[in-house]
Amino acid sequence: MDEGELIDDLLDGLDGNSPSSGMKVVQSGIPQVSSTLPASPLAPPTLEPSLKNIIDKRSLRWVFVGGKGGVGKTTTSCSLAAELSRHRSKVLVISTDPAHNLSDAFDQKFGKEPTLVHGFDNLYCMEIDPKASMRERSAAMDAQQKAAASSGGQGGGGLAGMLGGMGLGSIAKDIGEAIPGIDEALAFGELLKSVVAMEHEVIVFDTAPTGHTLRMLQFPDMIRKATGIVTKMEKSMGGLFQMAKNMMGGGAGGGGPGGLFGQLGAMQGVVDRVSEQFKDPSLTTFVAVCIPEFLSVYETERLVQELGRQRIDCRSIVVN
Repeated sequence: MDEGELIDDLLDGLDGNSPSSGMKVVQSGIPQVSSTLPASPLAPPTLEPSLKNIIDKRSLRWVFVGGKGGVGKTTTSCSLAAELSRHRSKVLVISTDPAHNLSDAFDQKFGKEPTLVHGFDNLYCMEIDPKASMRERSAAMDAQQKAAASSGGQGGGGLAGMLGGMGLGSIAKDIGEAIPGIDEALAFGELLKSVVAMEHEVIVFDTAPTGHTLRMLQFPDMIRKATGIVTKMEKSMGGLFQMAKNMMGGGAGGGGPGGLFGQLGAMQGVVDRVSEQFKDPSLTTFVAVCIPEFLSVYETERLVQELGRQRIDCRSIVVN
């Protein structure tokens, strides 16, 4: 199957599954090739092979760049962010892929705090590792639980021993087991909170490979589910639950299970607001990146279909 047939196959498979009015395919390395997927019999004119529609859409706040590993996601996201910086006041590009490549792309070391890119006055980069945040959170919770247990005295007496004997000493662990991935979701929620507070005009996400990206986009629902569980527990247990929460870490700043409950409450409003923005095509779009090979095209088809089910706009595909 040649490259033209692969593109045709991709467009056929996507027919009717995109939430946007038309799908643009940008083919890089193969000049003068573009195609349009009509959403109605009144097909729009053939679009130029570029991402100019994203640059020109001033309302966009969130831009996700994703696809199969090794297809050029980082190159695309960095190029897009650099061009956006010429048209926006302040741009942030974030890598959520544990195998960070932004530092290599810009030949500059980045970390978990936004850093101004050399040669720009309004383009910032940061590389985050959700798993590292999970490890830090887990270590803090273990330390808090040990401290709470020791405060009850030897033999497990006192308030800590009483709550432990009643099965309340592992509330956070039980919630984590009921909602696999909640730690990672909380790390993403904290990221969203900090990013929103930074007030960048547009944020570009250089995402991990497809499966991880789709999971990341489900994190707001995970946090919402966890908050619902905690609310039900608090209503059913009343003052006893509050005692356990205070003993195990207290408010939003605590590192223990009590801190976990505080974090859920503190970030819920931000996560809900951002989640709604993700489903608004005037504020969010997803750029799928692939190469003209069967597996990559097939995975891109499934990606766009899943984005449609999650009501996330995807109107552009870059074919490297």
